[in-house]
Amino acid sequence: MSNVELYKYLPQVPEIALKEFIEWCVLEQSKAAGLEFKPDQNKLKNLETPDYVKQLIDQFMKVRPDPIRAGLVAVIAGQQADKHELSGIPAIVDFVSLYVKFLIPKDGTNPEEAEGILNKATQHQLEQLTEIAKKHGVSLSL
Repeated sequence: MSNVELYKYLPQVPEIALKEFIEWCVLEQSKAAGLEFKPDQNKLKNLETPDYVKQLIDQFMKVRPDPIRAGLVAVIAGQQADKHELSGIPAIVDFVSLYVKFLIPKDGTNPEEAEGILNKATQHQLEQLTEIAKKHGVSLSL
């Protein structure tokens, strides 16, 4: 597994930046896992950041091209996120970033290839989080 631990940086990032990062995870990065997610914008209109994030994630978690695999990945991501002991929006972002990352390796890859794919996905997430945080005036100390 990668030495990059994204969850350590999440509490440093303002909620508005976490909202933007979670949108990137579910709208862009999830495409690498074969998910084409299009949220119902009517349900997201005029919501404050915490409610927006919860509604977006609720919609996203209902997209399951392979329900068994998605369910297993959700359990693994949930167990790992619980160990990180975050709360609020950072906890939600942590879970979703893990969930999306763990969905990316396709069936049939060997363990070394899967670990390489996970490491690359984690690095991509960290780069995106760093860029978004910087846009919102936060410099992450990596």
